[in-house]
Amino acid sequence: MSNQNEECCPKFDPAPWDGKVLEWGNKKFIKGKVFTLFFVPVNFGSVIVKLMAKVKDAGGGTPENLCLSDHTSRWNMDLYLAVDKEIPRAENVVLSGRFFSKVYEGDFKETGEWCRDFENIAKERGMKIEKWYMWYTTCPKCAKKYGKNYTVIVGKIN
Repeated sequence: MSNQNEECCPKFDPAPWDGKVLEWGNKKFIKGKVFTLFFVPVNFGSVIVKLMAKVKDAGGGTPENLCLSDHTSRWNMDLYLAVDKEIPRAENVVLSGRFFSKVYEGDFKETGEWCRDFENIAKERGMKIEKWYMWYTTCPKCAKKYGKNYTVIVGKIN
């Protein structure tokens, strides 16, 4: 960020995402890959900048600034950036189905605790999680600026 007051990530409102069941029908995303070192993202910033540039070049938008992370191994994380139209020169994918989302706030080292809590809540509500995604709603600089570090767990449910 060139200016300390410049907005990099918009301020996140947790209310529409906390404890909600979402119905997605062919929700559009573009996909990117992030190198991770024991699950810690190494090039997240450069990957998201490239994805955002493709969206901008195509005259598209990113609804809700939604960007789901799928930790596929210790060495890789797939990113799914929500878009409002098909984006040329990008891997376009769609997600459909029912998804349960829960918002957490705090340091990333609490992720294991959040995941256990998410699983327990889903189980209590009679949901079976088929696929997990994490949404890191702001970059570290913006989390510090806003004073909140929100992470949303989004699970595809049966």
